Amino acid sequence: MTSDDAPSTAPHGPLAGLVVADFSRVLAGPYCTMLLADLGAEVIKVEGPGGDDTRTWLPPVRDGVSTYYLAVNRNKRSVVLDLKDAEDRALAHELSARADVMIENFRPGGLARFGLDYAAARDRNEAVVYASISGFGSGDGAAMPGYDLLVQAMSGLMSLTGDPDGEPFRAGISVFDVMTGMHAAIGILSALHHRERTGLGQHVEVNLMSSALSALVNHTSAYVAGGTVPLRMGNAHPSLFPYEPLPTADKDLVVIAGNDGQFRKLCAVLGLPGLADDERFRRTEDRTRHREELRPLLVDRLRQRGANEWFDLLTAAGLPCGPINTVQGGVEFAERIGLAPVVRVGEGDGAVPSIRSPISLSATPSRHVLPPPRLGQHGEEIRAWLAGPRDC
Repeated sequence: MTSDDAPSTAPHGPLAGLVVADFSRVLAGPYCTMLLADLGAEVIKVEGPGGDDTRTWLPPVRDGVSTYYLAVNRNKRSVVLDLKDAEDRALAHELSARADVMIENFRPGGLARFGLDYAAARDRNEAVVYASISGFGSGDGAAMPGYDLLVQAMSGLMSLTGDPDGEPFRAGISVFDVMTGMHAAIGILSALHHRERTGLGQHVEVNLMSSALSALVNHTSAYVAGGTVPLRMGNAHPSLFPYEPLPTADKDLVVIAGNDGQFRKLCAVLGLPGLADDERFRRTEDRTRHREELRPLLVDRLRQRGANEWFDLLTAAGLPCGPINTVQGGVEFAERIGLAPVVRVGEGDGAVPSIRSPISLSATPSRHVLPPPRLGQHGEEIRAWLAGPRDC
């Protein structure tokens, strides 16, 4: 089977020619498929009659459309298929038969009643790479709904976030949805590489809980390898100091010394060279152990200048530091250093500002072509393609 006749823009990018049947919604799945679409895959976003939930998550909005929805749905085409309707269900089956990749984030087993589970899709198309995203896997946690906040709580992340004497906090974004979407993309690309050698697809499964435990890296390692249960420390790091915001004459500045050499250089810029040879602070573990003695010595010197002045001095010396920006400040800083973070997707008045794909490829760059689709915007052409002859 080929996908050469799929409705698409001109082939572009390393994944050009691949058809992705996207039965996912909300964040983890759509973020994954947007990454694939940016790399050239033809993503067909299958929505129920009510559309993706995030279409209704507002404010904020742009031209009446949820900016949440806009964030993760560029470079896709939308078709509405009511899986309870026999004709639409048949078109969904045909799409699964023609797709190179099928992705879904229904509860485990939820698509079986529509004949769209992995076993049924594989029977139609043994080459399909079928990706399932869930909250807690397909075992005993299969019935649990997969919400990022729930996983932040149950994985332990919230126990690490906030002031030591305060209440636990969630992260400011749906961090595990995004990470799980990236893990799904990695799994899909790995399965496609395997298919190149064997001609066979396979089932890729990722879940928010496993992604969370992996993403907690040093903290989960502290428990499983070191028998230590980490606790929240505010902005402090359990194994490094300085590695946190410190006050200056006007506002906080994040100051980092990730190794002994950086600490020695920091001391030189601050005019405190003797600290680098102090037995209490010479090595990383020494500084961590004696952080309460070291912090006031650094703060006393930092309070003599403003954060922006220290930022210029420390950055010029090659030291990691930075102000605590708003989201606006973050975008504007990226613009100042030439990262060109904002792209306009689409043409004319319909173009939508979006954040550039984070993946840069020298020979096959990412594309930013189609603005996030209106509900069912491409239904007519996709239905016509599915009703037409299949190239095999």
